[in-house]
Amino acid sequence: MKAAVLYGREDVRVEDFTSRPLSTGEVRVQIEASLTYGTDLKVFKRGYHQKMIVPPAVFGHEFSGTILEMGPGVNGWSPGDRVVAANSAPCGHCLYCRGNQENLCDDLLFVNGAYAESIILPARLVEKNLLRLQASTPFRDAALTEPLACVVEGVQDSGLRSGMRVLVIGAGPIGLMFVVLATNLGCQVTVSGRGKNRLEKARALGAEQVLDATAPEGQPHPGAFDVVIEAVGKPETWEAAVRLVRKGGTVNFFGGCPAGTAISLDASLMHYSSLRLVASFHHTPAACRTALALIATGKFDAAGFITGSASLEDLPQIFAAMLTRSADNRGGIKTAMLPAANAAAPAAKEPVA
Repeated sequence: MKAAVLYGREDVRVEDFTSRPLSTGEVRVQIEASLTYGTDLKVFKRGYHQKMIVPPAVFGHEFSGTILEMGPGVNGWSPGDRVVAANSAPCGHCLYCRGNQENLCDDLLFVNGAYAESIILPARLVEKNLLRLQASTPFRDAALTEPLACVVEGVQDSGLRSGMRVLVIGAGPIGLMFVVLATNLGCQVTVSGRGKNRLEKARALGAEQVLDATAPEGQPHPGAFDVVIEAVGKPETWEAAVRLVRKGGTVNFFGGCPAGTAISLDASLMHYSSLRLVASFHHTPAACRTALALIATGKFDAAGFITGSASLEDLPQIFAAMLTRSADNRGGIKTAMLPAANAAAPAAKEPVA
């Protein structure tokens, strides 16, 4: 079994592993499609993720596939079932889980290893966040369930509703997903971002106005927006978001900054403008189910977000190229990594957890 392993900063390697037997409650899934993602690119660049991954470790978290086998005690599933899984599972018992804030679970179990030929899903994830696919839902589309669930959570946290003037800062995959969901709700959406191709995509997805963040004449007008969603993850855009929202408006700091980042905010502005500041993190099981339903019913055109494909062995080169491309050349949104099903290869070592 081949899988990608993150060893540190800009160091990911595709290696051979021995597939271990399943324990009680576990399920082995043959991965049919996994997707590149901005979070994985940040992890590749930084060499870690403070919540999800400490190297050396198997890598990747957006995938869909087919059940190969089940461990003892697994009911309701069969080999051959088409599935998608989230990359985490809450405990269901802590204060936050009981309060419908499973994304903040005290014992949130994260799962990595999507860039591989197969993956073992732990019992808790099988119970909480393994979802069945309709025969009509393509694997590549279904693999978008996890990031879309995060955006579903962000839309709910932001309180978006019809008629709102919404500014999305960032025209990457997450920013573009916000454009789709906000437009579907009847919001008037403006996007501020970089890259001609991405901005054209934002307009095609429903944005009424697109602004080139690199151009002096393309800066958003302060106070013109009911909600500002920061989907970049940089301290300067966090600070700008607060200056751009109207009095009484909402700012969602959706993009995560590196660990240890500090920002400076105008306390007087926040107080006297009665601003509502939120920071959405991750997703809940309910958001995952909502996201999959949006994809399965065609209310979210997942296919339009997957603009290329490559083999699993190409993953290191794919990430290296993503690091060196300028914003203007980032025409693609996501790449589907397609491992060979059940490829026979000599085992080298056990996967690192």
